[in-house]
Amino acid sequence: RQASIIEEKHSIQVKTSAHLKGIGTTGWGVGPAIEERVRRTAKLAKDIPELQPYLTDVAKEVNEAIDAGKTVILEGTQGFMLSLFHGTYPYVTGRDTSASAICSEAGVGPTRVDNVLIVFKAFITRVGGGPLPGELTKEEALKRGWFEKAAGTGRDRRSAPFNFEIAKKSAMINGATQAAVTKLDILYPQCKGARTYEQLPEEAKRFISEIEKQTGVPVVLIGTGPDALDVIDRRKQQ
Repeated sequence: RQASIIEEKHSIQVKTSAHLKGIGTTGWGVGPAIEERVRRTAKLAKDIPELQPYLTDVAKEVNEAIDAGKTVILEGTQGFMLSLFHGTYPYVTGRDTSASAICSEAGVGPTRVDNVLIVFKAFITRVGGGPLPGELTKEEALKRGWFEKAAGTGRDRRSAPFNFEIAKKSAMINGATQAAVTKLDILYPQCKGARTYEQLPEEAKRFISEIEKQTGVPVVLIGTGPDALDVIDRRKQQ
């Protein structure tokens, strides 16, 4: 009910902003919609009659589910280094992307959280402007199989090797208790389709161990392919 409505005018404002073009906005209009929220002039979901059948008091439902002993998963969007407060400002998104912000927006207090699962990709990607330590050329990214296009905009993603300093900062600020590593099969093709940790080559195991050592967070999930079942769940194997 309390969600802000992103209108066409917001998207137009973003796409016509010379400043934001330099930063590399997605053009969806999130920033202008948030600006209106801050000015208390935003249109909310509860103000749209057509949306009424789909609305509920999310905070109430989620907290009641927790009280009933149900499992509740809150999932955030965008990389942590795009956080408005903790990321590579001004090359960031229009909101905070931390675990605490995810809980706040859903109406869940910090004492109600049992685990914070941070997700690392085996290599770094970002779209648009902003710093990217160790950035590869497009040719090198293609050679390594790291080249990607953004799902939302179709733009080329820039890529770079895994950065342990960024990983440590992300784990610290988000209060991570567990970690997942995706696309390990891109970094180590021989991992593709592996379902147990023992199937990983020693080089891949050392990479996972180094992430755990540097961040102080156990890696419990490892993605080894595009299929939903191409996952090593170490919680079940320990």
